[in-house]
Amino acid sequence: MRDIVIVDAVRSPLGRRNGWLREVHPVRLGAYVVCEVLARANLDPALVEHVIMGCVSQVGEQTFNLARNVVLDAQLPVTTPATTIDFQCGSSQQAVHLAAGMIASGQVDIVVAGGVEAMSRVPMGASLGASGQNPFTDRIMTD
Repeated sequence: MRDIVIVDAVRSPLGRRNGWLREVHPVRLGAYVVCEVLARANLDPALVEHVIMGCVSQVGEQTFNLARNVVLDAQLPVTTPATTIDFQCGSSQQAVHLAAGMIASGQVDIVVAGGVEAMSRVPMGASLGASGQNPFTDRIMTD
């Protein structure tokens, strides 16, 4: 098995709900982090073979393959594949696990993995509708 190394880790600044980060689009927030991790690692963006981003609330501004939009906003090559995953309460960690698996299996050598969640712009539970309940989940739980 190949050795897998996390070269660097970057996170966005922290803010309060509806605080100073509320004006930052989730794609721009993710792109900022991707650009910063590449700069710190002194890594040519053209060498990135895949980007995997976790995002639990894939509604509103965080839809349409957020990771792909992050790749484009970060100005990585348009040919860089990107995948957005949802793994409730652990999406970014799962993104790292998937990246490690891709590297271990020899599919790729360099992957950027992380997560984006802009809670001021996409409130928790927004995908549940006005009632605050997901009718499909509720039926499954009561059957």
